Amino acid sequence: MTALARLMRVMVDAVLPPICLSCGALASEPGALCPTCWEKVGFLSPPQCDSCGHPFEFEPSEIGADALCGHCMRDPPPWRRARAVFRYDDHSKPLVLRFKHSDRLEGAPAFARWIARAGADLLSGADRIVPVPLHRFRLLSRRYNQAALLALALGKVSGVAVAPDLLIRTRMTLPQGHMNREERRKNVRGAFAVRSSKLPLIQGKTVLLIDDVLTTGATIGECARVLTDAGAAAVDVLTLGRVVFGE
Repeated sequence: MTALARLMRVMVDAVLPPICLSCGALASEPGALCPTCWEKVGFLSPPQCDSCGHPFEFEPSEIGADALCGHCMRDPPPWRRARAVFRYDDHSKPLVLRFKHSDRLEGAPAFARWIARAGADLLSGADRIVPVPLHRFRLLSRRYNQAALLALALGKVSGVAVAPDLLIRTRMTLPQGHMNREERRKNVRGAFAVRSSKLPLIQGKTVLLIDDVLTTGATIGECARVLTDAGAAAVDVLTLGRVVFGE
């Protein structure tokens, strides 16, 4: 940061003090968490399932780097590998919801840096970053697609090309908060497609699929299937949060 940039930063902070992305308390810099919220967020790291990224309760030395959880062994997901920054729980949920529904878009650059660290191995082999799309009616009501904002910010951090409109949502789907895994799969089946003009961007390529939260994997899984059917060589997944089952 240049001397002029530092001066501008001090002047802006004097007028608009930076606040925590989660609770709204004063923070050390724009797009950051206060110390209290930082300590509460359950950041994820190995050991974890190589396929879905679900954390293991074992020491890293006790399992191999390519170990799979029981669910992925029984029902392999349609993507290759998935990673997330933190557990989606009562502590991190306000952070995501403020970004998703309350126009707190200033967090996107910080989120992208976190995602880049959590998914460094996936980014190193990615040819194209693609966000999970919103239906056009939902996009009109919300005014922005949080997954697309994350994807664009991640593209700036990583240098990987982004195709924000490559996937389209072809029909509205029902809210999934009350649904189980199988109901969610049925709800999103056939709800996505690759824009025909964008097909050359992914054929034979490794695609990095971006969303805000991984819950059961139904939505992201359907997108991964569509991308694979359209010719993608492999699909990996990066999200900001993920639900950790059994907690």
